[in-house]
Amino acid sequence: MTRSADARLAAYALLAAAGLVAALALRRTELAAVAAPFALLVALGVRSTPPALKAWVDVDRDRAVEGDEIAARVTVRTEAAVDRLEIGLALPEGLELADGANPVALRLAGDEERELELRLRCVRWSAVELGEVWLRARDRVGLVRHEGRIDRRRPLRVYPTPERLRRLLAPAHTQAATGSEVARVRAEGLEFADTRPFVPGDLVRSINWRATARRGSLVVNERHPERNADVVIFLDSLAEARAAAHGTLEEAVRTAATLAGRFLERRDRVGLVTFGGILRWLEPGGGLVQRYRLVDALLETGVEFSYAWKDVNVIPARTLPPRALVIAVTPLLDERSIAALFDLRGRGHDLVVLEVSPEPYLEPGEDPSDSLALRLWRLQRAELRAGFERLGAAVATLDSETTVEEALEGVRAYRRHARLVQR
Repeated sequence: MTRSADARLAAYALLAAAGLVAALALRRTELAAVAAPFALLVALGVRSTPPALKAWVDVDRDRAVEGDEIAARVTVRTEAAVDRLEIGLALPEGLELADGANPVALRLAGDEERELELRLRCVRWSAVELGEVWLRARDRVGLVRHEGRIDRRRPLRVYPTPERLRRLLAPAHTQAATGSEVARVRAEGLEFADTRPFVPGDLVRSINWRATARRGSLVVNERHPERNADVVIFLDSLAEARAAAHGTLEEAVRTAATLAGRFLERRDRVGLVTFGGILRWLEPGGGLVQRYRLVDALLETGVEFSYAWKDVNVIPARTLPPRALVIAVTPLLDERSIAALFDLRGRGHDLVVLEVSPEPYLEPGEDPSDSLALRLWRLQRAELRAGFERLGAAVATLDSETTVEEALEGVRAYRRHARLVQR
């Protein structure tokens, strides 16, 4: 623990020294008697030693969801008596005190142990470390304080609250593995596709007996198989729009976590590419383990400033399978990420762009030129969205009035219309 003196200790030391000097100079013993109490207080403060303190922090869990409350217990123990001890648990960003006192001042007797119960509320998704305890003890006369920090930090992951989605996007291509998505090809499956005449090699169970009775010849049913899909979440973290404690990155991470969880529930293989100053990727996979990997990777996403020009060539090939559905969650603010998305579409990837609108975080000025600049900026973004749509990539905008479910419905409508035009 570090030691620091109160301002009163310096004043007392000055008064004691002045009294003793005056007593010696004027040969007046009464002046020395007046200075003696101040000198005694200074001596007590100088001889003060830091108390031997120990502290532990216990948290009831290491994973939570936004809005949850977690219980934390701070235990402190001392060998010698402490007249006044101030204890505070450092709360990282994203956590706030829901119940209890923090910091708190108390008195401890010799060889005493005290427990402090706290309830913490998770207000924002984050990957933090909780358990840093700050201690401050004062001597008996309150002239010297000892401050220290005990590090008992442990990781705590707060997952974003997923939105409810009734339907997901249907990929343009499916994989060979079994899943929940009805494929367009015809093979063994459950979804009825069409009927055709019987040929040698067809299974008896596929015969449609009603159609056979009507036509007088054997007719079999054709079905669509249930396959899975490869889905890659492309999270743009090169730039963001922010106002106070909220920004487009928070909404983008929440949207990406929602989509990843729902696609995994559908038994699809999901991968991740965080396209930012620090490039991170996760190859497509399925199952509960993959879900935790995806969310943990999303929690570590931040806006990292970089001048380096990045394109899709820096992404490992196995991270972007050729028949994968690529869902880009981006504010469309950085030219590098925009160019990378155009490149992905040019290479034939099935691309969907979910634009996290930065407009709610803008504060336009009152000058007429500011209004004109805002209109030009909106026109540029409209032209950018139209450029993606001309290439066959659906674009949907997410803002405070549009949910992910509504945005996906717009994407489905565009893709249905695009297929009708191609036919």
